[in-house]
Amino acid sequence: MRLWTLHPKYLDPRGLVALWREALLAQAVLRGRTHGYANHPQLMRFRETASPVVSIASYLWEIHAEAARRGYRFDAAKISPARPVVESIEVTRGQLHYEWAHLMEKLRVRAPTWLAEIGPAALLEPHPLFRIVPGPVAPWEVVRSDIMLHASVFRPAGRTSRRPGVPRVPPAGD
Repeated sequence: MRLWTLHPKYLDPRGLVALWREALLAQAVLRGRTHGYANHPQLMRFRETASPVVSIASYLWEIHAEAARRGYRFDAAKISPARPVVESIEVTRGQLHYEWAHLMEKLRVRAPTWLAEIGPAALLEPHPLFRIVPGPVAPWEVVRSDIMLHASVFRPAGRTSRRPGVPRVPPAGD
């Protein structure tokens, strides 16, 4: 299960469909309708909110909106009740950069054409539910060392240049 911190616009068609299905599974888990994946680390940030089901519904609505922008027909009736308004969930800049590097690795293999189309982002956008704060990769993330090498958060202190394809994330409050 991967519930991306990244904005869904970066996902290739296969990735967007997978995210939709995985987020629906997460919703079922958070609603107590299935026991599979109940302790999955990707669910921690949703469980830590005041209303996990409302938070995952907000997450799903943005995925649905991206699908609609692309002309896909994801069934909105599968999302928990009305379109909720929730507070943003804090996610670290390190987590966002790690996920960007992870996505770039996936796209190099399964969708190089999509990767070429999205190109390097000058300013990396998170999913609208998330608010980026300074910090390293989240403690719940299962970190792969080969991806860590590409995540800009692991640059030595004081280095100002960015690797190609690793976008800037604005400081918190921008």
